[in-house]
Amino acid sequence: MCGITGFIDFKSQLKNRSLPILKKMTNAIIHRGPDADGHFISTDSRLALGHRRLSILDLSNAGSQPMFSTSRQYIIVFNGEIYNFKDLKSKLEIIKKITWRGNSDTEVLLEYIETYGFEETLKALNGMFSIALFDKKENKLFLARDRAGEKPLYYGAQGDFFYFGSELKSLVKHDCFDKQINRDALCSFLRHSYIPAPLSIYNGISKLLPGMFLEVNIITKEQKLSYYWDPLKVKQDINIFSGDEMEAKSELNKLLLDAVKIRMQSDVPLGAFLSGGIDSSLIVSLMQTQSQNRVKTFTIGFEEDQYNEAKFAKDVANHLKTDHTEMYVSSKQTLDVIPNLARYWDEPFADASQIPTFLVSQIAKSKVSVCLSGDGGDELFSGYDRYLWTEKIWNKIKVLPHFLRSNISTIVSKINPQTFNFLCNCIKTLSKNKLQFNNFSGKITKLSPALSSSNVYELYYSLLSHWSKPQNIVIDGRETINITNRIKNYKFKEEIIEWAMFCDFNNYLPDDILTKVDRATMAVSLEGRVPLLDHRVIEFSWKLPRNMRIKNGTTKSILRNILYDYVPKKLIDRPKKGFSIPMDTWLKGPLKEWACDLLSEDKLKREGYFNPKPIITKLNEYLKGNGGWHYHLWDILMFELWLDEQSKP
Repeated sequence: MCGITGFIDFKSQLKNRSLPILKKMTNAIIHRGPDADGHFISTDSRLALGHRRLSILDLSNAGSQPMFSTSRQYIIVFNGEIYNFKDLKSKLEIIKKITWRGNSDTEVLLEYIETYGFEETLKALNGMFSIALFDKKENKLFLARDRAGEKPLYYGAQGDFFYFGSELKSLVKHDCFDKQINRDALCSFLRHSYIPAPLSIYNGISKLLPGMFLEVNIITKEQKLSYYWDPLKVKQDINIFSGDEMEAKSELNKLLLDAVKIRMQSDVPLGAFLSGGIDSSLIVSLMQTQSQNRVKTFTIGFEEDQYNEAKFAKDVANHLKTDHTEMYVSSKQTLDVIPNLARYWDEPFADASQIPTFLVSQIAKSKVSVCLSGDGGDELFSGYDRYLWTEKIWNKIKVLPHFLRSNISTIVSKINPQTFNFLCNCIKTLSKNKLQFNNFSGKITKLSPALSSSNVYELYYSLLSHWSKPQNIVIDGRETINITNRIKNYKFKEEIIEWAMFCDFNNYLPDDILTKVDRATMAVSLEGRVPLLDHRVIEFSWKLPRNMRIKNGTTKSILRNILYDYVPKKLIDRPKKGFSIPMDTWLKGPLKEWACDLLSEDKLKREGYFNPKPIITKLNEYLKGNGGWHYHLWDILMFELWLDEQSKP
């Protein structure tokens, strides 16, 4: 795992300043690769490539970057791992004689590009990566990102410069970078709690979409974007699995075993995150099955029981006999992380599970340099409850005329949330606590705008949203993208749930989940690997009919059935908790003063990004106990925290 960065100076204006600037950019991502750095400036000073190295495979200098191909036509900086590089190496050795300089996947990658070309090489790769390749002969820079979006890559042109890098914090170190905030991206952030690709928080800078590559002519400035793996096309072309459940289970088990096996290649200590849930327990089971040593596993525990899964993880670890490390963190330890979040996540990001993810990464880094995780299982195998709830809600409300639902939505939205809480408390009292309602007012607040949806796609989009009308909050901001647009006109074979899963795979997974994991692990120089996002597993999951993913209302049926061969049902079957923090309690307690300072009306007016009135209204309602607005407020708080971080020298 590493970090890459660089720029094109189209008019060669910087000359001798290029290298000092590049070093500043590279040093800004030292956490992604503390072991070594490398720099390249082209002879005409147009192109600069920078690299930070975290040594995982081939720890010698032979794996250092930037790296030239044998012919010296190509030079590369590369972040990630190519898991099938040994197979690619063997294929190359069959067709020509090669004198290898070392044992790195980077060298194999370069040689494969020289033999088969860039696009064909990308199609052959099994791995996670962001790549920057300079073709000296054609005067072209190529950028590429892996199929699922495990590794980040930002890029964009501003004036006479083109920038790229693993993180925005490297780009902003360039002397000519314009840090003007993209208010349209800010609107999208308030809706989703993350900034969806291709947007970034800065004008002129984009995220490269997963499965895409970009070609930039450093002479003419011409840019060309292409897919080497288009998820929509791949999904459309896939045929439903024709075998029975046992055959599907057997085939998926084989794929997962190999996906895990190739991700256990490492020249440094390796382990796994273990929450005790289905996905992480399955990954650890498959690791332990293929390891002669006890797999090192890591879990974080919380004092608050409703957020604590450490006891479940410990049971699984004991059964599998892993070398297990668990650490219980206090509220103070958790709260101490919050001021640093904007430093680790270099654009606004408000998924609060970033906090425990960072903490467990810290724990793991004390013993290993690589950790496998179970991310991706929900998006591929129908794990989220919202998939079933979307279907259930739509089937109930669609029988009502749209105008009637819209009127109901308007009425409900005007009722004080405290009224709903009062009614719930009355019902609980009358039922002698037999009926329980958790955060009922928050759920009603979420559902009320969804009632006015004209179709199931609008309903799902509404259920995904935090601020339903962010353009009313962000001054001069517009919502320029809808994350469902590209796929909403495609009719999936099994409609609602399949469509929602695919929407999440293309948006929520790369822009929230994988962004969270990448920044949390890289902040402590830990490499994260995700076996469930092996493209062979992805494509197989898309073949599965609904009844192999959801059975009798139980999600991830096929993954459960595989896991039961390794871990007893009693250790696994329980309600899904998620990985979160007691945000509501904290914002009304130890974080109250901090939150009120960041959300002060004077501060918001002075900055000029938000209309303060609706924010202050929600803050006051929330502090009085009249609304479950903590997630809405957390979005604003994370932007304010990020904005303050940007003002630091």
